Amino acid sequence: MPNYTPPVDDIRFLLETFDYAGQIAALPAFADFDVDTAMSMVSEYARFCVEVLQPLNRTGDAVGVRYDPANHTVTLPDGFKAAYEGFCENGFTAIPYEPAHGGMGAPMCLSTLAGEILIAANKSLSMCSSLTGGLVEALQAHGTPEQQADLLPKLIPGTWAGTMCLTEPQCGTDLGLLTTRAEVHGDHFALTGTKIWITFGGA
Repeated sequence: MPNYTPPVDDIRFLLETFDYAGQIAALPAFADFDVDTAMSMVSEYARFCVEVLQPLNRTGDAVGVRYDPANHTVTLPDGFKAAYEGFCENGFTAIPYEPAHGGMGAPMCLSTLAGEILIAANKSLSMCSSLTGGLVEALQAHGTPEQQADLLPKLIPGTWAGTMCLTEPQCGTDLGLLTTRAEVHGDHFALTGTKIWITFGGA
């Protein structure tokens, strides 16, 4: 397996060169995230990704997930569950989100830098937090107060994960070719259609 070394020194160089201190950390909302604090967070994030997540690539490739057709369950390779739990316990799922819902409240640019490190260290595990991020942003922008109060405290710390129910036998990412339909039936939806995989559907 290739070894990945996060470009921590380059990240500091970029933050300083593009005036992170004056353009971002100077904003009241991000006053707690000066350059040194930001780099401390990025460095710890990078350490976790390299030491805990990167070694799982070999296990993921060699073992893969295991499907039990009798129970309709999928089991991850050894180490992935504990690694994700550690990722959540360190608050890494919560970096850019509002503190009112359990987020860290850090600038999105720091979350983006962290995401690049995560993807490089372990692409398969990175999909979980990436999909959750899109759902959290949608809820923060468009969710009702009730939806936000119910869902965000579960999604932001990683207790629940977002999912992408997209790919069907006749199409991949071409949304115009999807045939699955949802029809309202009282207080629930009836779904018709076929999916060939659902990314983090059971997380």
